[in-house]
Amino acid sequence: MTKKSAHVVPSTKGGWSVRTSGAARAAKVFDTQEEAIKYARTLAKNAGSELYIHSRDGSIRDKDTYSNDPFPPRDRNSANH
Repeated sequence: MTKKSAHVVPSTKGGWSVRTSGAARAAKVFDTQEEAIKYARTLAKNAGSELYIHSRDGSIRDKDTYSNDPFPPRDRNSANH
């Protein structure tokens, strides 16, 4: 079973919604994006999934992963460059 990612998206009624992938309705609606991100981050961490933060225009402005990534990014300061 795939883990459901959390998305912070603009709400149609103003404010910001937190939705899980595949859900027809928002899990919760917030007045500010900051509040929505805090709630969605908790959901994603607990589920070991991904968090997508969208801009007002709907484009993805940030993404965080809270699972065991089989290919984690390398440290830029690594001596293996």
